[in-house]
Formats: sequence, structure tokens, C-alpha cells
Amino acid sequence: QVQLVESGGGLVQAGGSLRLSCAASGRTFSPYPMGWFRQAPGKGREFVAAVTSSGGSTRYADSVKGRFTISRDNAKNTVYLQMNTLKPEDTAIYYCAAATGIATLRLGRADYWGQGTQVTVSS
Repeated sequence: QVQLVESGGGLVQAGGSLRLSCAASGRTFSPYPMGWFRQAPGKGREFVAAVTSSGGSTRYADSVKGRFTISRDNAKNTVYLQMNTLKPEDTAIYYCAAATGIATLRLGRADYWGQGTQVTVSS
């Protein structure tokens, strides 16, 4: 199986930035499109962003488009989520995920999930 471990969460004031990292191990990393999801208190899991296995194509939720950037470094088996201009509504647990296709991630499905990292944005 593929194991995913997120890091980089924390507390930041509105308008600030954070960069999340997701380190993959176990099975080979390169075949998997990767994505980020989040779950805010009292809400369901929400798609945030996804990137193809090569890093050549990305998808974003409308709520984060223009503020967040997903990228990957396959040599390091790591996916990143750069979050800028953070808003209190971005407060959530952020989960890294892997799937067989980027469309699968866009639809809210995944084959592997990380444990999550907390992001809190204060007003």
C-alpha cells in the first residue's frame, strides 16, 4: 500500500500563508495522481486541489482558485499545497490523497488517504 503523511499545518492570521507537505512511501509514487481535501468543523469532506502524476496538469476548487497552488516533486515523493491569502473559512483538517486518475480525485474519491493536518486561520 501507499502511505501518506501530511505536515506543515498550524495557526496563521487571516491573509497569511502556509505550505503543506505530503510525503509518500510504500509502493511506487510516480503512477499516482495526488490531491488535497479538507474537512471543516461540522462539514463534510471537500475537494481542494489535485495534480497529475507528472505534475503537468492541476485542478482546483473554485473556493481556493487563485490562492492555493498544488505541486509535486517526484524525486522526493512529496506533494505540496501552497496556501496564500488564507481566510477563516479555510480552517479545516487537510488530507492528502492518492488515486488512479485526477478525475477520480476531482469527484471526491481516492484510494489512499493521509492522517490529516490541522490548519487554523484566525480573524
